[in-house]
Amino acid sequence: MKTRRSAQAELQRQPEAVRFDAAYYRKYYENGRTAVSAQFEFQARARFIAAYSVYAGLPVRRILDAGCGMGQLRAPLLDMLPRASYTGLEVSEYLAQRFGWDHGPITTYKSAKPFDLVICYDVLQYLDAPEATRAVANLGRLCQGALYFSALTKEDWRDNCDQSRTDSNVHLRPGDWYRDRLTKYFIQAGAGMWIKRGAPLVVWEMEQARYRGAKTPKIRG
Repeated sequence: MKTRRSAQAELQRQPEAVRFDAAYYRKYYENGRTAVSAQFEFQARARFIAAYSVYAGLPVRRILDAGCGMGQLRAPLLDMLPRASYTGLEVSEYLAQRFGWDHGPITTYKSAKPFDLVICYDVLQYLDAPEATRAVANLGRLCQGALYFSALTKEDWRDNCDQSRTDSNVHLRPGDWYRDRLTKYFIQAGAGMWIKRGAPLVVWEMEQARYRGAKTPKIRG
């Protein structure tokens, strides 16, 4: 019987074409009995991301969905942000060919122009620590407005996810590992939303998310 450690070692050896092939997406996305998320969840997530972008006063013209999968966020995002164009990026050659997404890793993906809104949902847990660190840095370069970011963490695996439906062949890291790296480029606004540092957007003090690794001012009086 495989242990989690041996499963992760096997994951490291598998080429991307094998790890993210048609069978992977049938299991985790298309089969209702084993899919990790239902379509209504993607729709709700897209509505939230778009609504927050509007609330923050961000004029969204260019969207990058990094690790877009089968593109479930595309239609609801464009419905709420009709002036925007959508770019899907996928490391899966199978999906890139099937849906016409840009093919390549988020660690090295380049664009002639930055994106107003970048989405990176459940991608970085598939990368080892150096790759994930490079990916965060590249997100900082690609994004000029808002980022929606999520990754499966140790805490999620322990407390939140349905382990019978969730891919366990990933790198489980504490949430603060990601926060420590993201805060170099972004301000955490909460609920997965981050605002690019230097962007002409206001994140009110009480709307910012704080965590134990963040520097906090000394209390006076």
